[in-house]
Amino acid sequence: MGIPEIYGRRAVSYAAVCRNSTMALKATIYKADLQVADMDRHVYGDHALTLARHPSESEERMMVRVLAYALHAQDGIAFTKGLFDVDEPEVWVKNLAGEITLWIDLGQPDEARIRRACSRAAQVVVLCYSSSCEVWWKQIAGKLARFSNLTVLQLAADTAQALAGLATRGMRLQCMVQDGEIWLNSETESVAVKLTALMSPR
Repeated sequence: MGIPEIYGRRAVSYAAVCRNSTMALKATIYKADLQVADMDRHVYGDHALTLARHPSESEERMMVRVLAYALHAQDGIAFTKGLFDVDEPEVWVKNLAGEITLWIDLGQPDEARIRRACSRAAQVVVLCYSSSCEVWWKQIAGKLARFSNLTVLQLAADTAQALAGLATRGMRLQCMVQDGEIWLNSETESVAVKLTALMSPR
């Protein structure tokens, strides 16, 4: 017995929607060879990174992710599913027991998300990078004062925009840190990174 035409049309329509949804969520893959020379933390190493850029993610945001990774490079650090899984941070560090020792979020998360992060991880870093950071921080700062494991950093908006200019599908990058000065360099360009600490752990 055949499927009535109206249901057949619905089935085709539903299949098309599924295909379109899958296509819409398809990531763009970037590769980066990242060399870290952090003289302040005495951390040095080479990292072969694969970045899945969500369709809604700009190259600016993706490069801020790379910067966050570079500034916190250590054993156990990894990118997560990011925008593909809103329950995860952008970058995290896990120890051998699977515990989250560092949780890094980007942008302007709300109080509830930051509170959950602080309860799940030993240390939490929020890296805000838009021109509206100061407004967001004024609204939320008083609600976060009790968290002793929270660091909030503001990346200058023009720095974030400059980082986007380093993005290519295959990147060779170097992050250098010395005496508090931070540089992220490609083979052709250099970006001086301007960071301001809005909140530091106690």
